[in-house]
This record gives sequence, structure tokens and C-alpha cells, in this order.
Amino acid sequence: MPRFFKSLFGQVVLALIAGVVVGLVWPDTAIGLKPLGDGFIKLIKMLIPLIVFCVVVHGIAGTGDLQRVGRVGVKSLIYFEVVTSIALVLGLALAFWFEPGVGMNVDPKALDPKAMGAYAENASKLTGGGFTDFLLKLIPTTAVSAFANGDVLQVLLFSIVFGCALALIGERGARVTGLIDDLSHVLFKTMGLIIKLAPLGVLGAIAFTVGKYGLGSLKQLGMLVALFYAAVVIFVVVVLGLIMRVSGFSLFKLLRYLREELAVVFATTSSDSVLPQIMAKLKHMGIRDSTVGLVIPTGYSFNLDAFSIYITLAAVFIAQATNTPISMADLLTILAISLVTSKGAHGVPGSAIVVLAATLQAIPAIPAIGLVLVLSVDWFMGIARALGNLIGNCVATVAVAAWEGDIDRERAHAVLDGREPPSPRA
Repeated sequence: MPRFFKSLFGQVVLALIAGVVVGLVWPDTAIGLKPLGDGFIKLIKMLIPLIVFCVVVHGIAGTGDLQRVGRVGVKSLIYFEVVTSIALVLGLALAFWFEPGVGMNVDPKALDPKAMGAYAENASKLTGGGFTDFLLKLIPTTAVSAFANGDVLQVLLFSIVFGCALALIGERGARVTGLIDDLSHVLFKTMGLIIKLAPLGVLGAIAFTVGKYGLGSLKQLGMLVALFYAAVVIFVVVVLGLIMRVSGFSLFKLLRYLREELAVVFATTSSDSVLPQIMAKLKHMGIRDSTVGLVIPTGYSFNLDAFSIYITLAAVFIAQATNTPISMADLLTILAISLVTSKGAHGVPGSAIVVLAATLQAIPAIPAIGLVLVLSVDWFMGIARALGNLIGNCVATVAVAAWEGDIDRERAHAVLDGREPPSPRA
């Protein structure tokens, strides 16, 4: 037991229990702890632009062959859009089937708008005045302004252009590529340090929720978390399992092969923490280096399967919790906007709230302030998000490699069956 509580997950569980107790016994104090959750999320968000830049640039520059990059890139984007659409629809269907928010009867006017101020400001950058305006906003005023403003989509656009240019100059860009790779390792280590503050963030968020709305609110929030986990499991086993079978491999053998990395992601709720190991293991399976180097980093921004489920599920939950009726037009808008805004998310806690806020800003019928309700359990939903996103990207790499003919099938089966020695540490 002492060993359990020394782990990050054990400390998060302790923080959850402590937050519930503080919220029940000292509700006024609990409400004042809300900045702990907000501060933790802001710490993580400050690293997102640089991490996106490093993983995308290194992935593209590492291929060397832009013709292959283009071909693999197009196939990857087709795959990402189809699978993401399935995930979005699944989230909507389960939200309406189980109605996790019904019964909360939250008055949006009673929610503190200051709690969502920072998120709404960042979210406004993702929506704007329509689809054309949204596309124009993908282009930053300067390369530096994209990083300074923390606009992930602008950083992604610049990263793709920069990565292609780096690949075109060949050996002359080798030192820059190496420098970016080294920088990415430093950023991942920094992320690991920040993740250690997760218990404080959980304590502040859950104490605020219980202090503000009472213990009864946890029933619906608990149902939301349970439903999200169930949705991710269904998606992974059924949808991704079928994709792996069509590709000629077993999903469960792949999960067993990646069990160590999945355990790390479970503890940290960040798929960034295992990016080097995942890429090394997929290459060890017999997938071409260039395919791994392109699909995995790009997938971190474009192929967020579990996050897509989260967007639609959480949006409908907020509508149900605030007794807000939503029409079929609103549902179609959620799907259409989510297909775009989900590309601006990244697999770490905090960005989910920002992108969800961006989605809701395009749907006036649903009060965006309701995100305060979701924030209190965002950490625990983040575990399933990170795991689902990582598994989805690994399956995407296998599927695209099989589609492109970039995988040594004999070696892949040998590795997954345990007939090959484990890969070296990344």
C-alpha cells in the first residue's frame, strides 16, 4: 500500500478523496481551491506549441523523401478523417442513449464565468467568424506569433512547412534536425516534471465541484467518466480491432507488445511521455522508419480518436446538465465543427477544455460556461483520452504501413508473437 501511494496514480486518488472531504466539510475553502486546477492546466498548455513543433518537424525531416511523405500523408489524412468521424458519432450516440447529464439541473447563470475566462479566450482563436475565417487564421502573422499566442493549429502549419524545407536541404539540415530532436527530449522531461503536480490540480478541481454543487453532483460526473471509459473501450476493441484484423494483425497482441508504454501513459495521462519508445517499438516491428516518423507525430494532432469521443459526449452532457434543448441542426454543427477543432487538440490534460470550449462557441445554444462542470473530472477522463489516442495512433501507423506496403509482415508477426527479442530502449 505505501508503494501505491508513492506512485502518481496513488497520489491522484488521495487528492480525489481529500478534495471530496474538503468540499463537504469546508465548502467555502473548497471553492477557493479552484485556481489549483486552473494553474496546473496552464502549466501544461505552455509546452504544447513547442512539443507539437518538435514532433512534427522531426517526423517529416526524418523521412527525407517528400514524394513518399506526400503519398503517406494523403493516405494518413484519409484514414484520420474516416476514423475520427466514427469516434465523433459514437460519442453522440452514447450521450443520447445513456443521458449522463440529465438530473443535474444546473443553472448556467450560477456558474462562475471567471473560471472559463482563459479557456474562452484561447478557444475564440479556433472558431472566429466562419469556416473561411477559420482557415485564414491557420496562417500566423509571424512564425513567432504562433508560438507566442499558443495557437496549436498555426504552430502545426508552420511545423509542416518547416519540416518539408528541412527535408529538402538534405545533409545541410542534419544539425538542425538533431537539435530539434534533442529539444524534444528536454520538453518531454519538462512535461514529466509538471505532471508531478497533478495531485494538486485534482484536489483543487474536485474540491471546487463538491463545494459548489454538493456530493450529489458527483453521481452524474461519475456516470460521465464511466460512460466515456466504456465508449473508449468499445471504440478500441470494435473499431480499431476490426482495422487491425483487416490489416492482417491482432489488436490484443499489439496492446501486449506496447503494455509498458500504455502503463506509463495511464500513470501520466500524457502520450507525449512515451513518444520515443513508441516510435522505436513500431520500427522494431518492421515498419519503415519514414512511415513511423510521419504518421505518429502527425497523428498526435490529427488523429485523436478518444478525444473526438470526448468532444461530442461532453458537449451533449453539458446541454443535458443545464437543461438546454439541442436540435438536429445543433448536432450536425457539433459534428462539423468538431472535425476541425479536434485537430487543434493534443494528448495532454488542459488542451481538451480549450478545444471543447472552441467547439461550443460555435453552438450558441449550449452554454460554454458549463465546461466548469467537466473540468473537475477532466484529469480522470484524460487517462482514457491519452490511452485511446495513443492506441489509435499506433493502429493508424500499422494500417497506413499495411496500405502503403511499408511493413515487413513476417517480422511484425514474429515480434507480436514474442518470437523476436524486445526492442532496445528509445
